[in-house]
Amino acid sequence: MTGSLSQLLEDSFQIAWEYLERTGELGDGAAASRFLSDVVETMIRRGQRSRLALSNRAISAYQRFRSSGDGGSERVRSSA
Repeated sequence: MTGSLSQLLEDSFQIAWEYLERTGELGDGAAASRFLSDVVETMIRRGQRSRLALSNRAISAYQRFRSSGDGGSERVRSSA
């Protein structure tokens, strides 16, 4: 992997954010920001280093989170 882990997090987050924004699925920006950051960071800590895998999984997790209406703390562990 080239670049730092913080750059990986930032790039993956940005890809997910832009996709959700373009599709109209973003919702509350503050909640989306926290959720996406938490999911991507958790996956990086578990060893994932693919930017696209990180962003795609974060998007899927966020879509499930929004559709379920669940705001609980278990979301990151079960989504990643």
